Amino acid sequence: MKLTDVINSGRPSLSFEVFPPKSSATYESIESAVEEIACLNPSFMSVTYGAGGGTSEYTTDIAAGIQKRHDIPVLAHLTCVSSTREGVLAQLKKMQEAGIKNVLALRGDIPEGMSPQEDWHYRYASSLINEVRDFGGFCIGGACYPEGHTEAESQQRDIEHLKMKVDAGCQFLTSQMFFDNNIFYNFLYKIKKAGINVPVVAGIMPVTKAAQIKRITALSGTALPPRFKYIVDRFGDNPETMKQAGIAYATEQIVDLYANGVDAVHVYSMNNPSVARIIQSNISEILK
Repeated sequence: MKLTDVINSGRPSLSFEVFPPKSSATYESIESAVEEIACLNPSFMSVTYGAGGGTSEYTTDIAAGIQKRHDIPVLAHLTCVSSTREGVLAQLKKMQEAGIKNVLALRGDIPEGMSPQEDWHYRYASSLINEVRDFGGFCIGGACYPEGHTEAESQQRDIEHLKMKVDAGCQFLTSQMFFDNNIFYNFLYKIKKAGINVPVVAGIMPVTKAAQIKRITALSGTALPPRFKYIVDRFGDNPETMKQAGIAYATEQIVDLYANGVDAVHVYSMNNPSVARIIQSNISEILK
């Protein structure tokens, strides 16, 4: 099933992101977590792809397994930074042969110690989206950043780049995490004004450990509202309390999104079945 059919269904959807193992040594434990999340029967699941191809060999296998065993639509991530055209085409062929219909086309993080090179075949996500479109047969998604990409000179410039992705063939967008829904609503207004009319899936990250905050803000530049900071300051030293408070905060965000007409929510589960299970249980009546 194409994800645009799920996203445009007119009813609330809840999906989860999982990530593949970095090595074969951890494959079994991560596959077990993925299976537990799949058993929740979410609207769809996405499987990430390592920066510079670091975990790419497992992405398609895990995505295809979810689809085959659980009949759940899957979204396979594909990054292009520093990749060759031959490598990208080989991955697309592998996905196609595995029956995967949906691809999230991303530039990806530049590997540590490297800088963008002029001779890279794909320097931007829009180039990869063009490639996937020309390859054919996939429903293509792209990433968007409600607070602007950390490398963009301004949000306006970032939205211009986003328009290029959509014009290249991107059929839906999935957002970077955010902790203030008003920022997301303002972003939706701005992109609509810029002529971007594809559906946007809201990305939500349940923060269950105080240590996650430093990494999140460093990588994404995501703003932390005062009331969220108060939660971390008060409960961050107690793991179980922080987990409960973080899930409650994420649940409140999700309910507010649904109430304001944002029907598609994607949860960055960090391969944690209990977090996914609790969130789904918290909104079970809404999802009926």
